[in-house]
Amino acid sequence: MTTATDTARGLAVELTDLTRTYGAVRALDGLTLHLEPGELVALLGPSGCGKTTALRILAGLDRPTSGTVSVGGNDLTRVPANKRDMGMVFQAYSLFPHMTVRDNVAFGLKLRGRPSADRRGRADDMLELVGLSQHADRYARQLSGGQQQRVALARALAIEPSVLLLDEPLSALDAKVRAQLRDEIRRVQLEVGTTTLFVTHDQEEALAVADRVGVMNAGRLDQIDAPAELYAHPATRFVAEFVGLNNLMNAEVSGGTARVLGTTVPVIEGSIPSGTGKAMVRPEAITVGGNGADNATVMSVGFLGPISRVYADLDDGQHAMAQIASSLAITLSPGDRVRLGIEPTALLVVDA
Repeated sequence: MTTATDTARGLAVELTDLTRTYGAVRALDGLTLHLEPGELVALLGPSGCGKTTALRILAGLDRPTSGTVSVGGNDLTRVPANKRDMGMVFQAYSLFPHMTVRDNVAFGLKLRGRPSADRRGRADDMLELVGLSQHADRYARQLSGGQQQRVALARALAIEPSVLLLDEPLSALDAKVRAQLRDEIRRVQLEVGTTTLFVTHDQEEALAVADRVGVMNAGRLDQIDAPAELYAHPATRFVAEFVGLNNLMNAEVSGGTARVLGTTVPVIEGSIPSGTGKAMVRPEAITVGGNGADNATVMSVGFLGPISRVYADLDDGQHAMAQIASSLAITLSPGDRVRLGIEPTALLVVDA
């Protein structure tokens, strides 16, 4: 599969030991982040974790208390925003209502003194890229929210930025449009090859579009990894709890393994070294069967289309949520006795 780094035309980005304080508040606490040329990195985390502060510092809209910002090997820490050659797309579309879609896209080129014919040609190319060629002569106010956000993306890309910055660009849209535009952003980013920093609080967005996802917690980067690695091997309890769903199951740890629901599994780095703890078990790693050694009672079944969630109470007092195919879940009803187990995958075990 082709990735952003295969066709990279962007520049490397380095944020080194960034701190940012606002009075007694420490918004960034020694953040270091590297983006490869052409890579899309998503910063994920709850409100107030510092992800937007990091993006604003990279954009030049805010200055770090300490630390440095480098793009393509050039120190931009004290360079003003309008000299940084970056394209930005924010939650608010910020389009000019009195301008046509084409003129909105060409606006940055006009500020840079590009000839009219060049501006028009480049704007039309970008509108074709985002699938809005047929709307070039309409006004922004005549477009839907999703279409307006596509125009904002086309405008940001029209200036051929070295870095593209996306700050919660989909949060004002409804769920279906968000999913469609999320995939469109990834397609466009791969095609153009611009180094991109995508800030979001939505884990599904981050995992779906990014080459790597960084989870921020209280101004620090807890972990940054490829989406599948981040999900399967969370480095901290915070990452495990923030990304995806988990069951906290009783576990006994010794010798690099844990005993959970009658199965011995390896533990991942960051787990407690020994003793009693809580294993963080993904719902899809819990198995539901009935082999005569039943150990749980079904409490409810939630239908979610192709998958369903089975909520059950174990005989030892624990509660569990399993995620299984709906074709299997349809046979279950509240009160049914079942056997819960787990897949033999590596788990993070934390203090009880």
